[in-house]
Amino acid sequence: MDPRFDASTDTIDEYLARHEGKQLLRFLTCGSVDDGKSTLIGRLLHDTKGIYEDQLAAVEGDSRKYGTQGGHADLALLVDGLRSEREQGITIDVAYRYFSTEKRKFIVADTPGHEQYTRNMATGASNCDVAVLLVDARHGVSVQTRRHCVITSLLGIPKIIVAINKMDLVDWNRDTYEAIKADFESFSSHLTSREQHFVPMSALEGDLVVESSPKAPWYEGPSFLELIESIEIGAAAQETPFRMPVNLVIRPDLDYRGFGGRIESGIIRPGDRVKVMPAGTESTVSRISTFDGDLEIAGAPRSVALVLEDEIDASRGDVIVAADKPSIVSDRITADLVWMHEDRLTPGREFILRHGTRVTPCRVRRIVERLDVDTLERSPVDGLELNEIGRVEIETDFPLAFDPYEEIRGTGSLVLVDRIGNWTMAAGMVRGRTEDNRWTATPMSGEGRNGEPDPVSPAEREARYGQRPATVLLTGLAGSGKTSLAALLERALFDLGRVAIRLDGSTMRRGLNRDLGFSAADRSENLRRSMETAKLVNDEGLLCIAAFVAPLAATREKAAELVGDDRFLVVHCAAPLEHCRKNDSTGLYAEAEAKGLQNIPGVDFDYEPPESADLTLPTHQIDPEESVNRILDLLRSKGFLR
Repeated sequence: MDPRFDASTDTIDEYLARHEGKQLLRFLTCGSVDDGKSTLIGRLLHDTKGIYEDQLAAVEGDSRKYGTQGGHADLALLVDGLRSEREQGITIDVAYRYFSTEKRKFIVADTPGHEQYTRNMATGASNCDVAVLLVDARHGVSVQTRRHCVITSLLGIPKIIVAINKMDLVDWNRDTYEAIKADFESFSSHLTSREQHFVPMSALEGDLVVESSPKAPWYEGPSFLELIESIEIGAAAQETPFRMPVNLVIRPDLDYRGFGGRIESGIIRPGDRVKVMPAGTESTVSRISTFDGDLEIAGAPRSVALVLEDEIDASRGDVIVAADKPSIVSDRITADLVWMHEDRLTPGREFILRHGTRVTPCRVRRIVERLDVDTLERSPVDGLELNEIGRVEIETDFPLAFDPYEEIRGTGSLVLVDRIGNWTMAAGMVRGRTEDNRWTATPMSGEGRNGEPDPVSPAEREARYGQRPATVLLTGLAGSGKTSLAALLERALFDLGRVAIRLDGSTMRRGLNRDLGFSAADRSENLRRSMETAKLVNDEGLLCIAAFVAPLAATREKAAELVGDDRFLVVHCAAPLEHCRKNDSTGLYAEAEAKGLQNIPGVDFDYEPPESADLTLPTHQIDPEESVNRILDLLRSKGFLR
């Protein structure tokens, strides 16, 4: 209960009704050691009557033992709760305090200023709307001030208040205030642009903390409390695309099936089209349920249960998103990490990754660079030490549905956990999908194995074989008829006196690609190796028939670049999933359902149909011979067959 609650004038119901509609602001205080962070929070609690009489009496007693303010109450002790903090006069752990005014409710995180406690500071900043960065007026912008400025910027805190404290110790000199303000603005101009406010104050004496002060007649702005009461927050989360990680499936009876979770961004209404990621299955919201009844609209950060019109598969770890603005899906991501453990991070190390409600094994494939928060310089390294910040590439066992952290924090943040001890090892901000640089090799065509002129020219090969080399990629879901069609096409070309080599995803995985799995990264590598083979086949003047699922459009585009756009044809075997399930001779879909197999295109892994295929074959409607004839006609029309 609020210490200001007066039972003689308020009933509990009246008090709750008055405070229920207040907006909640989360902010943290950060800055260098002894800049007055805990004192500021203590002053706010004291001057807004946010503490009880017995708490104040206890602080006055502790002040005589641990205090640093002579005979006065040391208000910092209201926040510094650890014995070691009181004895040393510093903040070590993150302390959370709640207080309210007539205009707003506040949760404040008091974070430590020492460099060795940077991980604690990053933890406190993770859910805040505003960062309050304290600067000692005597010392100005310090190394730790810059460090905390950089971290709050990396963590995407959209607004920052620079509180220039201890102005009483410089006699409220305006030139000192203006010099610190200019110095900070110069440094922060190199970071991501965000809203900045400056306020001079004395947290110890209370000047410009809650009310204005005659000691600074030259300052015409609001006091610190007036600033945090009026600063705008909250609109951005509801203006972004809808995202809701599924926390649980609610099925109390046969007539109800809802997907429960907290809305991380955007708004949702009955009738809105949504997708369940990473599978990409689409449906329409029929109801928005809560404990208090159905809603016509819901937005972040409310917890709800969504009922969908279609019986589609969704479970904990999936993300329900706006159908017209889906999230990114990948099992290879690039992220900025704040390393939080004494053990050094090295490439190849494996962790458990927590992203929203998704939990998946992962490994750090590469450490790209380390950020020097003092100079803002980035340099290549082979490891990260405690409290260091670096950019890494991570590969996960299961694909993640994510957004860049700067766009949506809720689906752009992650935590790395030790697989054995369950310790939190790092906090991360996702920056995007990792680009696969293995595709960037320059194709060699028309040259010998050592870069010398080929002893047999392309024209001679064309004259001998009666064909121009080309790769025909047959892409489609498992069971769409790719493999059978590839075999029939090879036979037809042979009967025409042409020479073709057939590559199949299954046979490649039994040999050259037997070390690969079925993640997005491994699927990409499977196709890359196969297309390198296809390129060599084409360089010898032969036709190549490649039957691969190749579910991602970006990977198919890279395959075309590798082989050569002028000799690469995409044929889409466009059979629907229901037909593929019925005609699946390998038993893949049945096994996936029985054993819970993951990363099955069309089921729990997105298949992106080609938007501009050279030929689309409805293999569920036409017979294989007709499909072969259409491909042969395509090859003739493109000039690959004479």
